[in-house]
Amino acid sequence: MGTPKRKEKQTPEAQFHSSLTLCSKNKDLSTAISLYESAVSRNTRLNQHHFNTLLYLCSNSVTDPALKQSALEYGFRMFDHMSSTEVVPNEATITAVARLAAAKGDGDYAFKLVKGMEKYNVLPRLRTCDPALFCFCEKLEADKAYEVEEHMNKVGVSVEEPEIAALLKVSAEMGRGERVYDYLHKLRNTVRCVSESTAKIIEDWYRDGRASEVGEASWDLGRVKEVVLRNGGGWHGQGWIGKGDWDVQRANVDSESKCCSCGEHLVCVDIDCAETDRFAQSVAALAMEREVRSNFSEFQDWLDKHADYEAIVDGANIGLYQQNFADGGFSLPQLDAVVKELYNRSGEKWPLVVLHNRRFKSLVENPSHRKMIEEWMDKGILYTTPSGSNDDWYWLYAAVKLKCLLVTNDEMRDHIFELLGSSFFLKWKERHQEIFHKMASREVMDFIKGKKQTKGLLNRLELTPRSVIVVLDDAEEKQLSNSDVKEWLDELKEAVFDAEDLVNEIKTDAMRSKLEAEQYGSRTSYTNSCLLSSCFR
Repeated sequence: MGTPKRKEKQTPEAQFHSSLTLCSKNKDLSTAISLYESAVSRNTRLNQHHFNTLLYLCSNSVTDPALKQSALEYGFRMFDHMSSTEVVPNEATITAVARLAAAKGDGDYAFKLVKGMEKYNVLPRLRTCDPALFCFCEKLEADKAYEVEEHMNKVGVSVEEPEIAALLKVSAEMGRGERVYDYLHKLRNTVRCVSESTAKIIEDWYRDGRASEVGEASWDLGRVKEVVLRNGGGWHGQGWIGKGDWDVQRANVDSESKCCSCGEHLVCVDIDCAETDRFAQSVAALAMEREVRSNFSEFQDWLDKHADYEAIVDGANIGLYQQNFADGGFSLPQLDAVVKELYNRSGEKWPLVVLHNRRFKSLVENPSHRKMIEEWMDKGILYTTPSGSNDDWYWLYAAVKLKCLLVTNDEMRDHIFELLGSSFFLKWKERHQEIFHKMASREVMDFIKGKKQTKGLLNRLELTPRSVIVVLDDAEEKQLSNSDVKEWLDELKEAVFDAEDLVNEIKTDAMRSKLEAEQYGSRTSYTNSCLLSSCFR
């Protein structure tokens, strides 16, 4: 046996690092302070990571009354040490020190730190700006809080519900009615469902006597109606109109959009037209990157010439709805039932069905389906997407561009829709997507009842797109120089898209009860004597 290898002696820096890591893991500020004192006395060189760990422990301890004083004292001392040794701070550094400043009640210093980040070529995050913003709001220094928000907008940091709620509260408490109006609309645009604490702030504003004092006693009704229509309904953006006390109640809204308190029907609030146009452009840009440019451009040109549709139907998704059983397959009669129902609903206007070319060819080859498909083509009901394309981009763009209804069970959660990645997409879905099993008549639903799902089918289908998608990127590069690869790639893509359609349909069916609970559950609304008919729009 050889001589056991002697363990190398750690350097002071390495010893400090390992001990500090343990303190961070255990959130042990007292031991970390002792380590720091020892390192200073030995002139141990500390790096950015060491300082950040120490500052994090200090900022994280200010909520403990027993540790707050030492956390503040040593936290600022450590930051001064860091600056004197010319260790460059990063975003985590500034965030920790800003939190220490806010805990001390010094919002000005916290904000100064944020504004000074530019000299380090570091951009702030929401967490970096929060300490100054919340500090000013808590101290009712409204103008300083607004200044922080303006700086956040300037550097591209978006506020979320907690920040809007804090700004709303300080505005309400300081009687800044116009600011209250602005922040209520920021909530409307940003937050899909407010928290209980935010709801309380809103209620307190309307119950306070100052809410009845804001607003114009005389206003132009015609002007209000005009901008309401232009903004999609329910919002005019003209500020507070009318004066008087508010009657604030919590009420449920039934499945017919009727307020159970005052009996009024809630108006359908659409999205701002300019926002929708920008979203349509972003969808088109992404589609152009992932589809054959000439194919999608051709579809855009076609859509510009046929822009009078009121509903778009995801043909593959509807045709495959509840077809996941032994003898199931694409159901054209099922799709036709939806087409006819939409036709009857809209006062005899045909919807547009988007269907992949591969699916179209298989339907035309079937003698029992050919006549119906030909009739759809004659009536302008059907648009077939080219081989190798993903029809999702086509029906989504059409629905957004034409600002109309989209009928699909696809929850739009896969990799394609993740690319859109915006809160606007969620708002658009809420207002424009209709789930098939909710819109269908009893006759349509009777048509598809009694079909059994095959659990194994879902498991097998989910493996298909996951396994094949890895191959697609490499094959995309080879198709330009090899025609055989291109033909195979088109067929492979179509198979993947078909599998994804069916997987989405199966998952949607499994989630039906959850979706219904979300759709028809009780909702909270804030009313005056006539819901949504007075000042706040």
